[in-house]
Parts: sequence; C-alpha cells; structure tokens
Amino acid sequence: MKLYPESAHHQLEFDKIKNLLAEHCQGEYARHKARHLRIHTQKEFIDLELRQSHEYSQLLKNGIYFPNDHILNLENELKLLAIPGAVLSGEQLMQIRKLAESMEKLFRWFDNERRVAYSSLNKVMSGTVYEKAIIGMIDQVLDIDGQVKDNASPELKSIRMNLYRKRNELRKAFEKIVARLNRQGYLAEIEESFMSGRRVLAVFAEQKRMVKGILHGESDSRKTAFVEPEETMELNNEVYELENDERKEVYRILRELTAKLSSWSSLLAAYHRVVGEYDFIRAKAKLAADIQGEYPSVLDKAHVQLVQAYHPLLYLYNQKTNKPTIPVSITLDDTKRILVISGPNAGGKTVTLKTVGLLQMMVQSGLLVPVDPSSQFGIFKQLMIHIGDTQSIEFELSTYSSHLVHMKYFMENANGKTLFFIDELGSGSDPNLGGAFAEVILQELAKKHAFGIVTTHYLNLKIMAGKTPGIINGAMAFDEKNLQPQYKLLIGKPGSSYTFSIAERIGLNKDLINRARSLVAEDQYRLDKLLNRTEQDLRDLEKKEKELHLAMKENDRLKKEMERVMNKEKHDQQVQLLKEQNRVSEERIDYLKDMERKLKQLLIEWRKEEDKGKVIKQMNALLFKKDEKKTVNKMQKKIDSRFAEIGGDIKAGDKVKMKLNHQVGEVLELRGKRAVVKVGLLPMQVDLKDLVVVREKMKEE
Repeated sequence: MKLYPESAHHQLEFDKIKNLLAEHCQGEYARHKARHLRIHTQKEFIDLELRQSHEYSQLLKNGIYFPNDHILNLENELKLLAIPGAVLSGEQLMQIRKLAESMEKLFRWFDNERRVAYSSLNKVMSGTVYEKAIIGMIDQVLDIDGQVKDNASPELKSIRMNLYRKRNELRKAFEKIVARLNRQGYLAEIEESFMSGRRVLAVFAEQKRMVKGILHGESDSRKTAFVEPEETMELNNEVYELENDERKEVYRILRELTAKLSSWSSLLAAYHRVVGEYDFIRAKAKLAADIQGEYPSVLDKAHVQLVQAYHPLLYLYNQKTNKPTIPVSITLDDTKRILVISGPNAGGKTVTLKTVGLLQMMVQSGLLVPVDPSSQFGIFKQLMIHIGDTQSIEFELSTYSSHLVHMKYFMENANGKTLFFIDELGSGSDPNLGGAFAEVILQELAKKHAFGIVTTHYLNLKIMAGKTPGIINGAMAFDEKNLQPQYKLLIGKPGSSYTFSIAERIGLNKDLINRARSLVAEDQYRLDKLLNRTEQDLRDLEKKEKELHLAMKENDRLKKEMERVMNKEKHDQQVQLLKEQNRVSEERIDYLKDMERKLKQLLIEWRKEEDKGKVIKQMNALLFKKDEKKTVNKMQKKIDSRFAEIGGDIKAGDKVKMKLNHQVGEVLELRGKRAVVKVGLLPMQVDLKDLVVVREKMKEE
C-alpha cells in the first residue's frame, strides 16, 4: 500500500502497533518482520496471513500445544555454514541440532488431520522436507553438552587415552613432591596451581631457591613464588603436547562436520525461516488476544463495513484505567463513499477517523482487529491522510498553505482504490472562503470515486453532504442536557458544533455567551439549534427503537415459551390417548381370553350333553350376539335369583360373581391384586376389583 505522506503510519499510530507486535516476538527474524510490517494489496496474501493469525489464535484459546519452543537466532551460524572452510564450534553445532529437532517436532505435529484443520499454518512449511541425517551426523560427533566425543575418530580416542595416562602419572608424581616439600616447610599452599597450563608449586618466596625447577612467576604480594618442579618438567611437556594434539584433532573433526553440514545449508536456512515465521504468527495471535482481535471478511474491492469496531490502542489504554471503550459502526460502499463527520470538539471525530484508517492498515498487514466478525474490509492501494497543523517552517508555508498543498496531492492522485482521511477540511482560512474551497475539494474527490472520511465544522459541507450523491453526513452524539460528549457516531444526520453549550459547560459568563449569540446571524443560529434538536430527536428515536427491540425480543421469548407449553400439552394429550388405546386393547384381550375359556367350556359340555341343540344355541348366542343385551340381562336375572351380593373382603373359598360377564365361581387362591377363580371346570385369574362376594339364596331359605 502506498502511504501519503510518509508520516502517515505515525499519524495513524501504526508504528505503535508494530512495536506492540515486536514485543511479542521471541527471535530476531520475527522482530525484524514486525518492525518492517508489510501492508499487502493482493487478496490472496491478506487472506493467507489473516487465516494463519486466526488459526494460531484458536490454538491459544483452546490451549493446544504447538511445537515452536526453541526460537533461535542463527543467522550468523548459517552464513558461516555456507562459507567453504568455515568451522562451527560445538556450541554452535548444538544450536543447529536444536533447529533440526524443532523441525522434526513440527513435521510430527502436522499429522493428516491437522494438515487439514490448520491448512494455512501448514503452508508455512510447504517446499521443505525433514532430513534426519542432520541430527544423526551431529550426534555421531558431539555429546549432549556439545563436546566432541572420544570415539569421534580413532586418533582422538588414542590421544585422549594417552593424555589420561600421562595426567595420572603427573598427578602421582606431583603428590609425592608436594608431600615432601610440605614436610620441609617450603610450601605456602599445599593445593596445586597452574600457570600457562602447567602444574606449579606455591613456594614461600624466601625458599624458592631450595626447590629445583623453573620459576613461572610470583604473587602480587611477592610472598609466594610459583615453581615448576624439575622432576615433572618432562611429564608436563608430554601432557602439553598431547593437549595440543587433542585441540588440533578436535578442530579437524569440527571442520569436517561443518563441511558435511554445509551441503544442507540451504535447507537449514529454510528451517530457520519456518521457525521464525511461526514465531511471527504466534506474536500476531498474542497481539490479537490483547486487543480482542477477530477475523473479518476481506473483499477484493474498495469497501468499508465496520461493525462494533474499536481503536486498539484506545481499547488497551481504557482497559488499564477501567474505562469503557465506545465502538463505532461505519459502512462506505459504491453508493456512499465519503462520510462527512460534524459535531463538537473533543467528541471523538478524529478518533473515529483514526480507528478506520488504523484498522484498514492492520487488516491489509494480516493482523486480526477488534471488530465484530461480521465486518467486511475492502482492499485499498493508496491511503492518504491529513491531520492537524502541518505547516512547514522550512518551506515558509502557513497552516492553510500546507493544507492546500496536501489537498492538491489528494485531488491529483486519488482514484477508486484510494482511502483518504482529512481532519478539519478547509480550516485555517476565512470560514466563507475556506468553506468554498473545501466544498470544491470534496466534489473533486467524489468525482474520483475515492473513499474517505472528512471531519468539519463548516455548515456548507454539511448541506452539501446531504444533497450530493456518494457523500453522507454523520455526527458525534452530544448530551446537551448534561453537556457531555457521548463518543458515538450517528450516520445520516449532520451534527451541531454545540459552541454555546460547551461554553456553558466550562462556566463561561452568560453575558459573554449572550453577546456572542447576538453577533451570529439569526438564520445560522436557528439552523444550529435545529441541528441540536434533530440530533436529540434522533437519539430519542434510537432509544425508543432499542426499547422496541427489547420488547420484541421479550415477545419472541414469550411466544417460544407459549409454543413450548402448548407442545407439552399436546404431547400429554397424545400420551393420554395412547394410554386409552392401550386400555381398550387390554379389555379386548381380556374379552378374547374370556371367549376362549367359554368356548372350551362349551366344548366340554358338547361332549357331555346329550341335547346337542341346547349347546348349539349357547354357541350361537356366544359367537353372534344377536340379542346380547337381552341374553346378558336374562343371565343377570338368573344369577341374581340364585345369588345375593354381600360384598366385603375376598378370601379363598368364597363364592364370587364377575362384574363383567355375571358368572359365579369359587375363589381358589389370592395372588396379589388378582384371584384364581374356578368357573365350571376351568380356573382363571381375575382382578379383585372385578369381583364381588355372593351367597346362595336357596340355602338361606
């Protein structure tokens, strides 16, 4: 993105965002990227970086481990590795090993499932492969402390074995000399010392000539002399030579290992870039967590649709001071490209302007921003800004001259892919003349189809915005009753500057205020009051709209509750219907069982009865029920003539009558709520509630 002027990123405080991002970076690679953050103009780059930031943000929110623990600054080591004949130390080679190990963990982390779920993060590693030989070559030579192993070469193994033996010989010889000289009282200290890598004795200065050997030096107090005994000179020489051989062999081995690794220098450089990229993406996710950043939509056209957007720096400041941050919602599209914001000073006009500009730069840099996720950002190739007093002493330009120089650049270079911001358009000159120029400038920018936001106090610009296609009015809300700005943007209506209201708020003398009012043209004063009332009415309307919205939400809630209750009642009715159907089915089953028992009884009577016609009549009456009610009544009369109901508790041995079919039987036993009743020759189970105790009348008579 092309910025005008060069200080645009300072004016919109984008440099502060870059500093916050750099603070979250762990390595120099990521910090360099943060300080030189690129503002992209191609949708594929913006989408990719936003998705990467979003995916890492989800990892942080869900507490999912991502293997980028070792963030290493290995630029110098990798440069050396690419130079023929260079030698890396053991410590540097262990850093290279950590880099390869980090890549191994990353390749293992991205399994088949995660490669799909975190496809944008996985793209960072596209084009790289994991080479396990790198770790293998280093492990073959170095131990975990970065020291060359004894078996790194046969020569080194032999040298170190000889060195071990000679050092033991030297130690034993030295111990004997120390014991002897200590008995003679020559030694200032019995602990051995080293001078220039050779073992020496700490001898009293006055006794130094009593010990044969080489004098290597004296202490600062001149009381102690350091002497290498004559008996150990040859052993010291041999140890010194072996140590020198060891250093040469270690150097040769490290040079050989460095030469082998140099063939992988380009791959290791790619590893370093990948680890640095993940460090940078992590920093973007951390910054998003600080400012409550979300992932908005990006459109490949000039467009601005901010929903509940916050200025990130203002949000962080208010968070520290426990103050609320008022969000702003703005839409600029093909039908309304330019927004003219009016209203009182200190009401939030400039903050609103900076919020839109800063968030646009952040999104095109791949940063998540504090907006509602439904927000949509277009892509702009130019961003122009003019805020505050930019007069130049160097070029002897006045405030207004400097203003016109900037406006000239705006008008000459703006196009349909330009997003511009002008604070106090036309200020610094005579209100009438400056207002006329401001109107011409705004018309010219509208012709160029540029998108932008302008703040002003000029009345003619407010009127122009109300009648010019592509330009809309906006106002910063002001509570005239309490004389307090509300920092809320109202779209569609111009705003008053509340000049006299603010004067009253700060306690200016009322006589002075009235005198100032008398100097203002009556029409302009009435218009300003009309704007005041319009704004207040608009606020009242918004308040009532909110109340209506809440009432509608409550109505929807009650409607859903009523539907839930009705559904429950309907469900209960269906349950009762099913229960009734089941009860009817049970009665039908009981009827069929009773019919089966009667048919079996008739079959027995058929075999015993000689008068078959009588049995056939009973069977016809049972099966066809032509005159069932009459038969039942007749049977009931017959039973009633023989038995009398006495009621009471039912027990085994009682005569009982069945209420359903008016048959009489004898109770054989009780089984809970049912009784086993013998009717004729067949026993059957009947509910106690369907039985009544009876006794024969003939016996009583």
